[in-house]
Amino acid sequence: MSFQDWESIFEEKTEELYGDSWSFEFDDSIEPENPAHNWYQYIRGAFARFTCSKCKKTWPSRRVLVVFDFQLQERTKTGTVKARRFRQNCKRCKEAQMEEPQFEVDNIEVLLDKLVERIRMRCYRENLGQNNRGFRPVGISEGPHESSHCEACLRGICRKSE
Repeated sequence: MSFQDWESIFEEKTEELYGDSWSFEFDDSIEPENPAHNWYQYIRGAFARFTCSKCKKTWPSRRVLVVFDFQLQERTKTGTVKARRFRQNCKRCKEAQMEEPQFEVDNIEVLLDKLVERIRMRCYRENLGQNNRGFRPVGISEGPHESSHCEACLRGICRKSE
């Protein structure tokens, strides 16, 4: 899914947040567990697919880490969300580059639903309880998580137990 797909789904989910205007962007400089001053952070594992740009092999993964940083400027009634999707590389190719995850629309919907719940709790102090909507696997994810091919694992931040 393209950035425009993420952005349009996000806009749809935030259009009624107290009249505030929210923007969405990808930012690969986000550091998990280290949000900028006055920003909140939400980290979530999700299901996605990858395609090797060298050999075209595809593989599914249930352990794709997505980190969202978000902030509401109450004075200007504007909010910003920055997202980082952690990558994986092909275990078949030598010196394979890290590949971007490809999420199904349903799984982007779940990720952004969960993010908006977190925004409502943190920025608007709503008490929402708990929603257990899960991700839809696409394809069969066989075998263990390949830590040596996971960008989040290599940086020591993967949440394999989620």
